[in-house]
Amino acid sequence: MVIGGLLFILVLVLVLPFAVTKIEENLELFLFIMGIMAALISGIMTRELIIKALEEPIMIAAAVFIAGSLFFLLSQQFKHFMNKIFTIMPLPLTIFLILALLGLLSSVITAIVASIILVEIIFLLPFERKQKVIICILACFSIGLGAALTPIGEPLATIAISKLNQDFFYLLRLLGKFIIPGVIVVSLLGALYTVWILRPKSSEETIDLHLEDNGNNEIEEFREEDTWRGIIIRALKVYLFVMALVFLGEGFQPLIDKYVLTLDYRILYWVNMISAVLDNATLTAAEISVQMSVMQIEAILMGLLISGGMLIPGNIPNIISASKLRITSTEWAKFGIPFGLVMMAVYFVILF
Repeated sequence: MVIGGLLFILVLVLVLPFAVTKIEENLELFLFIMGIMAALISGIMTRELIIKALEEPIMIAAAVFIAGSLFFLLSQQFKHFMNKIFTIMPLPLTIFLILALLGLLSSVITAIVASIILVEIIFLLPFERKQKVIICILACFSIGLGAALTPIGEPLATIAISKLNQDFFYLLRLLGKFIIPGVIVVSLLGALYTVWILRPKSSEETIDLHLEDNGNNEIEEFREEDTWRGIIIRALKVYLFVMALVFLGEGFQPLIDKYVLTLDYRILYWVNMISAVLDNATLTAAEISVQMSVMQIEAILMGLLISGGMLIPGNIPNIISASKLRITSTEWAKFGIPFGLVMMAVYFVILF
């Protein structure tokens, strides 16, 4: 009964955001309700879980609020600085450096700060909305990978280090050979995509672009208005999102224990694509053990890290970027899922 209920909720989480517009527009609230239901079905809605769900998002939401406030106050200076960069360097090189630096530095400045810097840069790119969305998703894949190099970067890395009783640079030594080239390749793809965007266009394409950009409708749709009210609401949305993931992660524990943990690690690599909708830190805590071989640990962590970029709930950079840039679940999935599947396939060959 419990497993059946959890499977039903998992199907709802995977399907409804793409099928119902109202749910897509209120994803945080929907996931929060699904998380509550999962916890209730599993019978783990305890005082301890509620406290954990209330406490865990505080640091993330606070960082979003503080960084958002700083960018709001210093927006003109940042815009001037970035415009200088765009003038000095070719756009493809700029995009490559943005994706690579944010990806690699996220392990030091945290994935939260890296993603907040990212969205401010995305606003200033001289591209159409759909092109900005793709650049943003590629950057979130880069940040999601790079942040795992140290326990500072993201919760997954912190939990992995703790579970394995290892030192600060363990994940850098273990996964660096997979993650660093991955960040560079994703950054190169971003640069190549920029070259494609800047290719010479026909007169018909130029006319269409002019009409689409008329009145800055696209920019207004893409950017959430920067006001103190908007900054507070955005931080609260991120708080609710993270809170929802805590309930979902804990609520799905019986399903994970019964069906996921018993799998061969090569199959688990693919099954961990559920981290696209569940908290990958929770999955890390459930799956990682000191008894595992190096290859098993590599397979589990890389599966979680890559698939985390496939959908908005997959990791913190996705949540922050989608919230501020108003990227819908459908928009994210159209690029994030196929790109993530290709990455999963490539890394499967490399790993095994």
